[in-house]
Amino acid sequence: MADVERLLAAYDAQLRLAGQATLPPGVVARWDGPVLRVAGHHRGFVSGPADLGVAGADLDALIARQRDFFAARGEAVEWKVWGHDRPADLPARLRAAGFVAEDEETVLVAPTRAVAARPATPPRGVVLREVGTDADLDRLARLQARVWGADFGWLAAELRQRRDGAGERLHVVAAEAGPRMVAVAWLVITPGVDFGGLWGGATLPGWRGRGVYRALVAYRAQVAAAARVPYLQVDASAQSRPILRRLGFAALTTTTPFVWTPPDATRP
Repeated sequence: MADVERLLAAYDAQLRLAGQATLPPGVVARWDGPVLRVAGHHRGFVSGPADLGVAGADLDALIARQRDFFAARGEAVEWKVWGHDRPADLPARLRAAGFVAEDEETVLVAPTRAVAARPATPPRGVVLREVGTDADLDRLARLQARVWGADFGWLAAELRQRRDGAGERLHVVAAEAGPRMVAVAWLVITPGVDFGGLWGGATLPGWRGRGVYRALVAYRAQVAAAARVPYLQVDASAQSRPILRRLGFAALTTTTPFVWTPPDATRP
């Protein structure tokens, strides 16, 4: 894909702090110097520009303030770091403050129309359906828990929160074989942002390698194309990255969540 540098600049300008003006009910964002601190989701979130403009002891103090703010709330917090962020020692300073790096992902981008031109055809016996009822979102959370082997009890509530909020548009898509949900994913469209976010892709092990994930990508691309969103963006895991590259996605950068968890939350 041509002009990766231009797209990265647009991504930084539009997406790193996207959604701050369209927060769902119960979610609050506050600036602390160069970073935006968001509270009210299942865990806190911190993000900033590509160059924080602070270093050394000042950066350590900035990090400590975010950690201590969420410590006082008894909540975990994620500080998202991109591969091109500055200063370069931000990850090391986050670790020194007690943050733990989760798996690195690759930020992939593709022109929406190119991806939407592919057929959104799932394998025989599977139907794609947009879902949004409370019951469907509870089923989605249970599927995510089975796929990833982790507690996703928070997810249904967060999606309901986003569904009921003003501003951003949320399209949750399920792949179903009869009454059984076998894969899920969602699309987030934010006003004023040229990138539709593809999130949450999860497929039960027995249904992988059969085109379900590709169909979910194409379906969401068609929704984004109808909304005239120029690009699609994915934080891709190692598992989904090869599939997305074959669909025409190109890498812009990497992203790594650094997470601080209250000590009491780690006890059995």
